[in-house]
Amino acid sequence: MASRSAKSGAATSADTSDRISSVLQEHRAFAPPASFRARAHVSSARQLASLRAEAEADPVAFWQERAKELAWFRPWKKVLDWKHPHARWFVGGTTNASVNCLDRHLGGWRRTKAALIWEGEMGEVRTMTYQQLHGQVCKAANALLKLGVQRGDVVAIYMGMVPETVIAMLACARIGATHNVIFGGFSSEAVRERINDSGAVVLITQDAAVRRGSIVELKSAADVAVKKCPSIRHMLVLSRCGVQVTMKRGRDLWWHDVVDGASPVNEPAQLDSEHPLFILYTSGSTGKPKGILHTTGGYLTQVAYTTRMVFDLQEDDVYFCTADVGWITGHSYVVYGPLMNGATVMIYEGVPNYPAPDRMWDIVERHAVSVFYTAPTAIRSFMKAGQAWPERHDLSSLRLLGTVGEPINPEAWMWYHSVIGKGRCPIVDTWWQTETGAIMISPLPGATTTRPGTATVPLPGIVADVVRKDGTSCGPNEGGLLVIKHPWPSMLRTIHGNDERYKAAYWSEFPKGRRHPGWYFTGDGARRDRYGNIWIIGRVDDVVNVSGHRLGTAEIESALVSDPRVAEAAVVARPDDIKGNALVAFVTVKVGVKASGALAESLRQHVGKEIGPIAKPDEIRFTDALPKTRSGKIMRRLLREIVTSGSATGDVTTLEDSGVLERLRSIEEE
Repeated sequence: MASRSAKSGAATSADTSDRISSVLQEHRAFAPPASFRARAHVSSARQLASLRAEAEADPVAFWQERAKELAWFRPWKKVLDWKHPHARWFVGGTTNASVNCLDRHLGGWRRTKAALIWEGEMGEVRTMTYQQLHGQVCKAANALLKLGVQRGDVVAIYMGMVPETVIAMLACARIGATHNVIFGGFSSEAVRERINDSGAVVLITQDAAVRRGSIVELKSAADVAVKKCPSIRHMLVLSRCGVQVTMKRGRDLWWHDVVDGASPVNEPAQLDSEHPLFILYTSGSTGKPKGILHTTGGYLTQVAYTTRMVFDLQEDDVYFCTADVGWITGHSYVVYGPLMNGATVMIYEGVPNYPAPDRMWDIVERHAVSVFYTAPTAIRSFMKAGQAWPERHDLSSLRLLGTVGEPINPEAWMWYHSVIGKGRCPIVDTWWQTETGAIMISPLPGATTTRPGTATVPLPGIVADVVRKDGTSCGPNEGGLLVIKHPWPSMLRTIHGNDERYKAAYWSEFPKGRRHPGWYFTGDGARRDRYGNIWIIGRVDDVVNVSGHRLGTAEIESALVSDPRVAEAAVVARPDDIKGNALVAFVTVKVGVKASGALAESLRQHVGKEIGPIAKPDEIRFTDALPKTRSGKIMRRLLREIVTSGSATGDVTTLEDSGVLERLRSIEEE
């Protein structure tokens, strides 16, 4: 049951120089339904408390027990070797990601269980059992070996959401090559930058991809990219769309010529626990992309564990994470986590709203999806289209909903809960990062009382805190900085080729010294409520100083979106001679709502009523779209450039729609 909602609290701060004012309160609460608890892996608060006590007593021993659930060739000699700020987990142990995802399921009934159900944007459907997927991965692994790929080499993968993308990743993992997956919507320049930084020797791509009913030519973009990529020796090309492409003799090879005829038997490499599994470049929403390096044993341990516990995976689930494998969510919670747990994974090639806004709900109904994991950006787009679209479909197969990518505002959470979940599906709002590798803060759906807008509390084994700049812990509802105080298995090991940047980016805010042992700074502002739940206020880069108060823009955006006329909002600051900074809100309204000066003033008053006069935007600019990365994150950095200088000149290689910047520059203040 939900308690009555109360949103209140003007911004207050005893020391405005280093504290973040948290201005939005939310008191609605939802206990796990009894029907869900009945079969959940963790089914009570008491059971969760026991897990948490085990982890708090000895975090290292806790993760050692989780690691024992994986398949290892050789056991480790030491669980954690921590030399700040570098961690090595399960030292001396050897394992293989492909074996954990595939081979260990082949000895029983799971070998004939559906591993992947793939649906193309045009409606094609392919299903692969674990045994079939294993055979295809072995073929691809043998093909890479024949091309001269050796253990430790980097292989770049520039593809759409097709089964062969998953096969390519697992084939790399099988032979000990490090994969560098590049989102299939990136430009040739972005591809070139990532290939050269990683030193990839082979590029796997496809002739073209399908997006919104159109053909997106990937091979031609790859050709332009590799002209300036001297490390590339071969390009392996999948024929997805049958379009004509240029094949360079001696370098380019068709997937069907090289992979299809290879042997389906391959002996997996026995890899050290710290062997590099993949390099993944950040989306670039805050500047130049960083090559985040993840290794094998620790990453697999935490991803396998969090997938099973957070999504409460059961053998009969059909699990659908809508993320592209070009992002960390696709790595951890489309490929590695679900397959290690023997799940049936739904994969969709296209965009969520093509050919109509109900495409996701059509897939859920036809494939009887039971666990659905998506981004708040997608949820708000579903809201904007209207609830008539999901109401056309039978969504009764759903039993659990999840969100990922950014904080979800309470109104979107409630829409998701009531319209999609019909009030019966727990929601797991997850907080984590490319850098953390796996979920860090989340409810466990059979045991945690959830509240709209918060990822609740750190998972057992994760030592997180909200602190002031001096390192002392914040009090209840006091805004501060989110830090991780103890190493965790799936943490990034470094930034590829730039360890100094790794140290500066994540460990310089709270360095190892006399005052504390050195903590990982997440870059996020946050607060704890009186129940212990952590609320993400927003990136510290997105915290602004208004009249002496440091406000998280995410909370102001949440207040704007709580107005039923607003679909989406982004708030940034511009310099102001009197207040220090003035707030500028970019607002997208729902279908049928007319943007006007009267609406702008109404929204300003709404924010004042919801969270206090100090948070009222000084300007509201209406727009049909916001600048986003292709993973759905709003690029507020570009909005800040527009409001301060009238142009956006920073890195825009990850921008989904380049035309949105020109439209935003032309907007007149309402």
